[in-house]
Amino acid sequence: MSWLVTGGAGYIGAHIVRALSDAGMSPVVLDDLSSGHAEFVPEGVPFVRGSILDHSLLVETLRSHRVAGVIHVAGYKYAGVSVQRPLHTYEQNVEGTRVVLAAMAETGVSHLVFSSSAAVYGTPDVELVTEDLPKRPASPYGESKLIGEWLLRDQAVATASSDAPLRHTSLRYFNVVGSSDPSVYDTSPHNLFPLVFEALIEGRTPKIFGDDYDTPDGTNVRDYVHVGDIAAAHVVAAQRLQAGEPVEPAYNLGSRNGLSVRQIMDAMARGTGIDFEPEIGPRRPGDPDRIVATGDLAARDLDWQNRYTVDEMVRSGWEARRAAG
Repeated sequence: MSWLVTGGAGYIGAHIVRALSDAGMSPVVLDDLSSGHAEFVPEGVPFVRGSILDHSLLVETLRSHRVAGVIHVAGYKYAGVSVQRPLHTYEQNVEGTRVVLAAMAETGVSHLVFSSSAAVYGTPDVELVTEDLPKRPASPYGESKLIGEWLLRDQAVATASSDAPLRHTSLRYFNVVGSSDPSVYDTSPHNLFPLVFEALIEGRTPKIFGDDYDTPDGTNVRDYVHVGDIAAAHVVAAQRLQAGEPVEPAYNLGSRNGLSVRQIMDAMARGTGIDFEPEIGPRRPGDPDRIVATGDLAARDLDWQNRYTVDEMVRSGWEARRAAG
């Protein structure tokens, strides 16, 4: 039996694939390479190129690879851009998840780990985000992830008395950074780490958007979690589902403490060996002072830990980016 990773050729998905392999769980990758990279898929791992919107391809893949469960990572992940492309975002994230669930139901595959997002909370005005906080997504991307969670919930109810009742959990996380493999790095044009790395490689000065927030150093504070820790939590969630052990409907994969943008910039200078003073630009509309989540439930059930310091996050991400040339 194997586990299908949708979006397994992407930055996060490729790390999950490696963690599954290390755990002896025989991953299979399905990815349309719209943002993933075929070279991120390890040698020997079956790779199916195609879209999660292709119902027939999903059914064929689930059957031919004797899939026991799905880790659903594929989706359109750019919250800011989703405001300009809401229909595309809903097609990929809502319709895509519906098609995955339909293919699973047709083939009797009943375990699903959903890669959700802390964007379901919007911009909460609390010190620490917990799973029971009201959901007020502030973008089509956040809305699409919340609808995805609803689809899982409703399908679990609908299949509860069937031969293959859906068992699922959703993992919500914020800013995923670093690398656990020098051949895999973050290629997003919108995330902070690759934006800073590219600026430094090109000889430009990175920019901080606003330094007058209500935080200790004036720059906003966010959760930054290492991709290796994220991948490990997905694997444990899959193992618990397959073993029939109880899981919560959703888990925050949070750091509890958070890091400021200034702290990230200081760590960037240390980790890259490039001394720089970031430019200070105006605030971006809607950016809250602080968004940080607990990971208490995930620590209890999924062996969730923050195993990396900020310097290790930066150094691992920089080394992977530099290895790419």
